[in-house]
Formats: sequence, structure tokens, C-alpha cells
Amino acid sequence: MEKRELLYTGKAKSVYTTDNPDYLVLVFRDDTSAFDGKKVEQLARKGRVNNTFNAFIMDKLSTAGIETHFERLITPNEVLVKKLTMIPVECVVRNYAAGSLCRRLGVTEGLELSPPTFELFLKNDALGDPMINESHAVSFGWATEAQLSRMKELSFQVNEVLKALFADGNMLLVDFKLEFGLFHDRIILGDEFSPDGCRLWDKETRKKLDKDRFRQGLGDVVEAYEEVGQRLGIQF
Repeated sequence: MEKRELLYTGKAKSVYTTDNPDYLVLVFRDDTSAFDGKKVEQLARKGRVNNTFNAFIMDKLSTAGIETHFERLITPNEVLVKKLTMIPVECVVRNYAAGSLCRRLGVTEGLELSPPTFELFLKNDALGDPMINESHAVSFGWATEAQLSRMKELSFQVNEVLKALFADGNMLLVDFKLEFGLFHDRIILGDEFSPDGCRLWDKETRKKLDKDRFRQGLGDVVEAYEEVGQRLGIQF
């Protein structure tokens, strides 16, 4: 399939059209950003590592019966995906307290949440991706009640699959965000799943193995991503 025009440039990926209107090419770049783009750096190998990591996770989810937009890797930094009409609402599942949840509610980092929590955030960089509820999403036309119900169902299915997967690598899946879109009227998982969009801790030491290493200036960001992959058996 032929990669054609640049359609969109995001914080860490570029999106290209193809000669098939149903498919796009995503290019994973080495760019890394945090705090709504206020902190930006380039980290060598990051694009390739995240692309490979995402392909592995999407394959595991597909095997578990969760439909995704992933089709196949093209190059170490490029992937072919289905073209989705994205729903501008992020779904966040939290198994342990961390990040904004601790700041908002004053709870201790690392508190296990039983059952896991589910939150919605509006995809809007200018507003800082504010937290919203289902009523907001429906009233403003960002998603329908049926779509939100399906997104929540899929989010918890993803959680069950990936909690077990990371546990096998002696890691805790602390929290993660997902984005969904429509493909021929079916809601399926889009965007990516990588340490950029989730929190992962070593089960014993609670060492952070995710993008918090960049946010908090802990260093060895890509090395931590590679460690996660190696624990899962990913070949970079």
C-alpha cells in the first residue's frame, strides 16, 4: 500500500493517507512531550521502540477478541492502520492511584483501587484534556450513550487482558488511557498502547517503567520502555 500525503502531525506520531481510503500510515517519531507540550525532547530509538511495543500489544488484544485498528508493521517506525472516525473522548482505567488522581483527591500514590476506576477526558489540547462525565459527552455530541457504554466495556476487557500480561513480567499495570473510533459503524480501539500512555511499575520495587520517567526527570526513559518489552519477550 502506498503512503501518500501528510494528514496530521501529533505530539509523537505523524499520520499519512494511502491509496486506499480505508487505511492510514502512522509514523512513530522520536519526539517526547509532557505537560500539554510544555516539555519536549527527542529521545533516540523511542519511535521504533513504541511502534514495536504497540504492535505486540495490539496483537495480544486481537487474539483476545478485541478489535483494533492495527493492521501490520511496515517499517521499524511505520504501521498500517484502519482509518477511524475518532471519538474525541479518552477512556482512562486506573488500577492503582497515581498522577492526577492523587492530586485531585489527595489519595496516596500506589493505593490499590478495587474495583478499578473508569474516567473520561475530552481530547482537547488547548483545554488541557479536561475530565468530563457521560452527560457532558452526550449533551455536547462527542459520543452517544451506546458508544460510551461500548467504550467502557472494551476498556475493562483491555484491562483484564493486559493486567495479566504485565503481571507475567512481574509488573503492575497502574493505569492507562485508550482512544476509540468508528470503522464502518463499529467501535474499535485506535491510537496506540505504549509506555507513553500508561503507567507501569515493577511489582516488587515499584520502579517506574513508563513516561513518568520523562515527566519527573528520572532519566533512562527509552531504556525503561525496552526493559518492559524485554520482560514481555518483545524483540526490538
